[in-house]
Parts: sequence; structure tokens; C-alpha cells
Amino acid sequence: MGYERRYNSALQLDDQKTFIEFMTAGQPLRPANIANIVAINQGQRPLTMEEPSTDALSPSDAEGRIEAGCIILDTRSQGEFGRAHIPGACNIQLTSKEFEQRVGWVTPLDTPIVLVTEKDSQVTRALRSMAFVGLDQRVQGYLAGGMNAWLEAGLPQNTLPQISVDQVHERLHKNGDLKVLDVRETSEWEAGHIQGGHYMNFKHLPLQLEELEITRQDETAVICASGMRSNTAASILLMNGFEHISNVSGGMQAWSKAGLPMIDAGGQLIQS
Repeated sequence: MGYERRYNSALQLDDQKTFIEFMTAGQPLRPANIANIVAINQGQRPLTMEEPSTDALSPSDAEGRIEAGCIILDTRSQGEFGRAHIPGACNIQLTSKEFEQRVGWVTPLDTPIVLVTEKDSQVTRALRSMAFVGLDQRVQGYLAGGMNAWLEAGLPQNTLPQISVDQVHERLHKNGDLKVLDVRETSEWEAGHIQGGHYMNFKHLPLQLEELEITRQDETAVICASGMRSNTAASILLMNGFEHISNVSGGMQAWSKAGLPMIDAGGQLIQS
């Protein structure tokens, strides 16, 4: 089952979620994890009060959970994720100050989760962050030993190429064989973006993929401010069958630092 299809199926779990989606249709993006937050506030779901914990899973156990419908939440850095990750994993970096919010924004409602961390000792930190908004209860375990254990078991892996801003610029203006997808906030996009780039906030991707002016066969570089949100967006695209995706290392911060051209919301060149 595809990510978007699984996401939409989860939205139909009960009338409360359907009502929330109906009421917020056409409105600004829903708050992260809103259905779960409403349920907690109404006393329909408990909030974890003690130290959250979850089971350690062997690679074969984790693989079984994935086959049973769990999604993989890979909390490692964009570089580590890019080098090797479990096919179909969603990358949301634990180092992000918005970690639990981003999990709520882009993962399917009520779909169970298996965590992948850089170190097993980071699992508790991830669970604590997720517990603030009741997401820890969706976690069914973590991959003990992380990706090293997965790779040592000889299980399938995927990669996400990391591309430099100079490479992006060269391919855009010399070869013309690359598309750019900017996934920042609208205010960031309007303040300055790459000419010819496409735009969609990474929070909107799970439900609006078919509105992208980019096909699953296009060579596409995904960019944000620093490379973190774009890695999350790139992982979502990979999960949904986009075949030629790369993440822009350093993002628009690196692009600006390199003195590469940008335009504003009105299409005017921004003077450096």
C-alpha cells in the first residue's frame, strides 16, 4: 500500500478524524497530530506519564513489523540516511527542534512506527519528545543496533544522493536536466528562491503529491534552508515511487553563501 493511500485510509479510522478534516478543508495546514491531540484533550486517549519505553527489535523482527504495516521512522542525520536506509523509511532528524511536530505533520495518523536511531541510547530521547504530543504510543519498537545491524543481516537498503549547490546550479543552467523542489515555508520562498524552481511546503507533501508539477521520473533536487526538511521531503517522495531524487546539502543557506542567483516573490533578481 502506497504512503498516500495508507495516509488517507488512516484518516477514515473514525468520525472524529473525518470531522476534523472536513472542518479544516481549505484552511491553513492543520496543526501537527491534531486528531490525536484532540483525543487526548477529551480524555479519549491517555498521555504517557511515566518514562516511555518500547521493545528492541532484531532486523528480522523489524522486517516483520514493516510487512505487517508499520512505517519506519529514521531519526538519523541526512548524511547517514543518505548513505543507507531501509526502503520506504521516512527521515525526520532527532536533532530538529521540531522533531515531534514534524512526525505529527508527515506520518500517517495512527499508523504504527518502528524507530531507527543512530545509537540505541537515543531511543528514549525520541520517545520522550514524541510523548509530548502522544505519538510515543504508536511506536512498536526500535531496530536494535540500528542500520549497522540491518546491513549486517543482508537486508535491502536504499540510498538518497546528497548534491551540492554548485552541482545543482551547473545542471540547471548548463545541462538543463534537473528540476528543483523547494519545500520551505511560504515566507522563505518569497524572500528568495531559485529561478525555475517548484514549490510545495514539505508538510503538504503527504496529501498533495499529485499536485506537484514534477513526475516520478524527473531528476529532482529537493532543497530547504539547510538540508534537513528537504531530506524529510525527499524521503516522502522516495516512499511514493519518485525514482530520481537527491537532497541539496546545505540548502539555500549554502546557495546564498556561494553567491548564486535568486529571485524574489515578484520574479525580480535579488542583488547579492
